[in-house]
Amino acid sequence: MSRPKVPSQAAPDLSIGLGDNVGLHPAGYNEPTISTNPTQMRHSQDGERELIETMSRFRTSPIDFLREVSLHVSGTGWRGYDRIVGQPIFYPGFSEEMKAKVVANPMLQAKIKELALRRIDVEEREGLLYTKDVSMDVKKERRRRDLEGSLLEVSESIIDDMICKMDSKRFIRGAYYFITQLLTRAYHQGIHVSSEEVLRLHAVAEQAERKKQSIIFLPSHRSHVDYVSMQIICYRLGLGLPTVVAGDNLNFPIVGPFLQHAGAMWIRRSFGDDQLYSTLVQAYIDTLLKGGYNFECFIEGGRSRTGKLLPPKFGILGFLLESLFSGRVEDAIICPVSTQYDKVIEVDSYISELLGQPKKKENLADFVSGGSSILSLKLGRVDVRFHEPFSLREFINDQFAKQERIPSQIPTTEDWTKDSKLRLLRSLGYKVLSDINDVSVVMPTALIGTVILTLRGRGVGRSELVRRVDWLRERVISRGGRVAHFAGLPTETVVQRGLEVLGPKLVGTVQGLPEETYFAVDRFQLSFYRNMTIHLFILEALLSAALYLKVKVGGSPESQRMSYPQLRDQVFFLSQLFRGEFIFPPEGLTVNLEKALHSLQADNVVTLTMSTPSSSDDTTHTQPKVEFVELSSTERDSGRENYDFYCFLIWPFIEASWLGAISLLMLTPPFHHTGDLWLDMKSLQDSAQLLGKTLYHQGDLSYFEAVNKETLKNAYTRFEEEGIIVVSKSRDKRVDDTVKLASDWLPQRDTYTGALIPGGKLWSFAETISSSRREGKNRRDGATVATRVLKLVEMVGRELYDDMKGKMEKERIDVRPSEESAGRAIETAKRRRRKIVQTTGAGGGSKL
Repeated sequence: MSRPKVPSQAAPDLSIGLGDNVGLHPAGYNEPTISTNPTQMRHSQDGERELIETMSRFRTSPIDFLREVSLHVSGTGWRGYDRIVGQPIFYPGFSEEMKAKVVANPMLQAKIKELALRRIDVEEREGLLYTKDVSMDVKKERRRRDLEGSLLEVSESIIDDMICKMDSKRFIRGAYYFITQLLTRAYHQGIHVSSEEVLRLHAVAEQAERKKQSIIFLPSHRSHVDYVSMQIICYRLGLGLPTVVAGDNLNFPIVGPFLQHAGAMWIRRSFGDDQLYSTLVQAYIDTLLKGGYNFECFIEGGRSRTGKLLPPKFGILGFLLESLFSGRVEDAIICPVSTQYDKVIEVDSYISELLGQPKKKENLADFVSGGSSILSLKLGRVDVRFHEPFSLREFINDQFAKQERIPSQIPTTEDWTKDSKLRLLRSLGYKVLSDINDVSVVMPTALIGTVILTLRGRGVGRSELVRRVDWLRERVISRGGRVAHFAGLPTETVVQRGLEVLGPKLVGTVQGLPEETYFAVDRFQLSFYRNMTIHLFILEALLSAALYLKVKVGGSPESQRMSYPQLRDQVFFLSQLFRGEFIFPPEGLTVNLEKALHSLQADNVVTLTMSTPSSSDDTTHTQPKVEFVELSSTERDSGRENYDFYCFLIWPFIEASWLGAISLLMLTPPFHHTGDLWLDMKSLQDSAQLLGKTLYHQGDLSYFEAVNKETLKNAYTRFEEEGIIVVSKSRDKRVDDTVKLASDWLPQRDTYTGALIPGGKLWSFAETISSSRREGKNRRDGATVATRVLKLVEMVGRELYDDMKGKMEKERIDVRPSEESAGRAIETAKRRRRKIVQTTGAGGGSKL
């Protein structure tokens, strides 16, 4: 039996005893053990701790159950939450004090006066203030006081709905017990943390408490369980619970008040132009950071439906930075956090959304159970990892020094331009995402899902699955990734447990064969777990997909050899295509390409042919360069299994981008249409999904995952940035964004038949993407593809156009933007295109 290697010097376990006693003791367990003592926690040999003790069940152990309840009710030891590290919270009157501080905020008071005066100016111009009995000055003063009073009342009401209400210690004790009862039933293997990381966090918290600074937790977001697990960890470690930014879509009966009293801060999903509301949010954040209260928001905004990190959202980050820019807050500590799951409760609903089903409104049943009975789930474990915290002030100063090249100067508010603030926001957002990836743990279910989806054939035998899981585990570690510890168990056992967690709805078993054989039942849902590993191999995956231009030709090794310039150009193209889809290392294309090449060479996947300096060259100064890249003889002999692994990782995303590009042909105006053709973006994306499903079932699309909504939306964002499409707001409030093809990307039609001609910039762009797609028997004849796919695009596009025309006539919906909005959108697209050409010297975007 295969057994994973165990580090010779394991990190020490964390001992969290009664009260706030935190200490170290040597690791001494080869397998997880469950203590019968409820004050102890489960240990592992590599320094991980199961943070929540097993909760007794009344039916199985009524005495222990009653003892646990008694300890929580009385607040014995750490359960009392009496001696926390951080600023005082959970005492009577806490929320009223916070509310009073926010209302008294000078910035808010100034905004209320400003809005009142602006309203008075409007009323004066419209003649609404004129009276015979009272002078204008007196009338304006009275009106000002009335308006300010009204705005203050509105502000107090909004604040009361918004702020967290940490008033009752008895409540938080009960909440901890209730939530851990639920979690230990759903995630039966518990919540695991790293002993070294939580000790470091504890030390940082003690220092922040002395300086009265906030710790800003910035976690990844895959599940509603994310913020619950974070609160549990802070409670169990005796740290001040953070105030958590949460969308008010979760503020529904029972759940909303419960979360608000446990630390939730409710905000609208969109602020619009509401200046008072924006100022209130800023004032509340200022109050929290000035007081040194811990804070938490999700760097991705919403939950990731695909399993990988989403691009950063800059709304709340902007408020945090503004607190420091303004000087109202001296400093705060940033702590990126990764939360990983063996299985995510909500994945079923995610898949429905990605396939185009309307998002269900949040409700109590779905919130608690995720569509399943939480009392009977066995979802494995949760792993939470904390990156090394860093000073936000030091980060700002360092970024200013890099941008302005003035290392000795400490920037003031006036030193920052709007553009430099935006660059700082992007730098902070992507740094946090990179830090999260650095500490993320690859779970056994992710290893299994990745292996099953990156093997050729209908299924995989048990021994082969175990072998490839071991191989993948080693590759993850070799690239600096982390794998959830196997606790000294043989890989066969770990795989079996992982398969049990995934369940037969995701991975099926073929019965009656000499060897157990597994197959993907739901590839779409299983891709969620595969996407948890892709960030570790994205460079190698892009390089392998680029090399596929030659590999798919077949024949002799020489015919599959690719020149370095050709490889570099295709990798460059693909990296631009996915620049918003993945988090790339910051070193740039050349360095990253070299790293990926040498990584694949070290794994014996490719062979590099290096240049030989001529005799006339000064060889002391000339370094050999890569001339050609090809698959190694070892890789060919093994059936390309490792090379295929990297291709299978990226192919679904290439397919989605190709589908997105092909779907843009639907924006070509019909044969007899005159004038610009603007269509509703949402309708276009829905039609693109319908097109993709049809292409998949007809064999022209290899991966059903390619029709997922999020990846298509990301592709359209790239196309807008490239200037291929122009996006503008509609003049009709019932329609959001409208879209049309940029004039220089419009395809041509046959003057006699009216059929689309497979040529032009857009077709060439789609063909360049297609050259790295997985070869299929339906796609080997380019002429047939052009005819069949174009006919289908025409059919779906005509239905889209007819549907939109019908809405315009029957429902009086006008999707066109105003002339002013359209003009701005067109100029923006042109400006973006010019900037891209100037930056890259070609039709490209940003590099790897």
